[in-house]
Amino acid sequence: MAAASVLALLALPTIARADAFVDEAKAVVAKASQRVDKWDGPTTGPKSVGKKTIVYVAGDMRNGGILGVAQGVKEAAGVIGWDYREIDGQGTVSGQSTALSQAIALKPDAIIIGGSDALEQKAGIEDAAKQGIKLVGWHSGPKPGPLDGVPIFANVTTDSMEVAKVAAMKAIADSDGKAGVVIFADSTYAIAIAKGRAMEAVIKQCAGCSVLAFEDTPLADVSTRIPQLTTTLLQQNGAKWGYSLAINDLYYDFMPPSLAAAGIAGDGDPQNISAGDGSESAYQRIRAKDHQAATVPEPLSMQGWQLVDELNRAFAGEKWSGYVPGVHLVTPDNIAYDGGPKNVFDPDNGYRDAYKKIWTGM
Repeated sequence: MAAASVLALLALPTIARADAFVDEAKAVVAKASQRVDKWDGPTTGPKSVGKKTIVYVAGDMRNGGILGVAQGVKEAAGVIGWDYREIDGQGTVSGQSTALSQAIALKPDAIIIGGSDALEQKAGIEDAAKQGIKLVGWHSGPKPGPLDGVPIFANVTTDSMEVAKVAAMKAIADSDGKAGVVIFADSTYAIAIAKGRAMEAVIKQCAGCSVLAFEDTPLADVSTRIPQLTTTLLQQNGAKWGYSLAINDLYYDFMPPSLAAAGIAGDGDPQNISAGDGSESAYQRIRAKDHQAATVPEPLSMQGWQLVDELNRAFAGEKWSGYVPGVHLVTPDNIAYDGGPKNVFDPDNGYRDAYKKIWTGM
C-alpha cells in the first residue's frame, strides 16, 4: 500500500471524531436556542411566612446581571409583602465588604449576596449568620445550591459549566470546527474563572480550533482596559481571531469602538459570544448585529423571584428548592421571543404565577 494511502487511513478516525464533535456542537446549540415557554421549577413549598425585611447587597450595580436580579427581587418582595433595600458594593472587594457590613448593621431578617464571591466575603457572611440573618446568593459561587465553607442557604444560578459549554459550542458550531478564540474571564470571582477555564477546555476538545489568548481582565476595569486590549489582540492575531468568548456581556460594552476603528463591520469577525448574563446592552447589540453574535443569558428577573422563594423556605425551616434553570442561547435568529422585545431574557413560562401560587395558595 502506498505511503500516502496509509497516511490517509490513519487520519480517518481523527476526521470522524472531529466531524462528530462539530455535529454535537450544532445539536447543543439547537437545543439551547429553543423557546422557553414551560415552567419546570417548583410547584410546591411553604406559604409566605409573613412580613420580613431583606437587603440586596449588590456586587456592582453597573453590571447588567446584578441589576436585573435586583429588579426581580424587588418585584417579588412586593408580591410576598416584604420590605426591600439595596446597597451597592461598587465593583471592588473592599466596597462589597463595606456594603455587607452596612447591611448587617440594619439588622434585617435576610441578606442576598448579589454577584459577590462568597468566599471573598466569608468573614462578613459568617458574622451575619451568627446574628441569625438568613443568607442566599446569586452567582456567589461556582455551583447552585448550598455552598461549601460559607453559611449560604442557596446560591441561585444556572449551571455555570453548562453555560460555558453552550457558549463555546456556539463558536465551534458556527465555525464548523475551525474557531480561533480569545477568552475573557475574571479571576476575582470563582464562578467567573471557572466558566472561563471551562470554555477553554471545550475549545481545546475541538481538533481544528485554537485558543489564541486567555485574558484575565477584571470586570471592574473593563471600561479602561478593553479598548486598548482589543486593539492589541487585533494586531497580534489578525484574521485568526474569529471568535471571542467572555464570561459576561460587560466586556463587549467597550469593545465595539475599537473594532469599528479597525474597519470591522458589526457582523464581522471576531464574533463575540457571552456566557452570561444577558444585559440590555447585549440584547441591543445582538438585535442590531453590532459586534455581538450571541449571549447565554440568565433569567435574571426569574432568579430574583427564586431568591425570594429560597429565603421563604429558609425562614420556614425547609430545604432549598433544588431548582436550577436550564441554559438558553440568544442569537439574532431567536431574539424576538423569550423577552426579546424588552431587551432581557424574561421567559414566558409563567414563573410569576407559579411562585404566587406557592406563597398564597392562589
